[in-house]
Amino acid sequence: MSDLSQEEWAEQLKKDDNAVILDVRTPEEVEEGYIPGAINIDIYMGQEFLDELEKLDKSKNFYVYCRSGNRSGQACAILNSIGVQNAYNLIGGFMDWEGEIEE
Repeated sequence: MSDLSQEEWAEQLKKDDNAVILDVRTPEEVEEGYIPGAINIDIYMGQEFLDELEKLDKSKNFYVYCRSGNRSGQACAILNSIGVQNAYNLIGGFMDWEGEIEE
């Protein structure tokens, strides 16, 4: 797992052809805004969260965010524990997000 600053996270993501953006916030938080193209799996779902992670392609590079960076850090550790090699935590989370990601 790597903690990346907002700028590092956005720059690395733009150059990564094997990237998946993972939003681990609640549905209510997602309604307030999200990063386009993100998959939302609420970390508070417990076992269902783990089940959903297991369905993901572990060969992908995961760019993970939450509101502040705490839950996404936990999610990165969980991803690593189930065999994902590359999980990147967005320091400061969506609260501090000002980046744009070009599709």
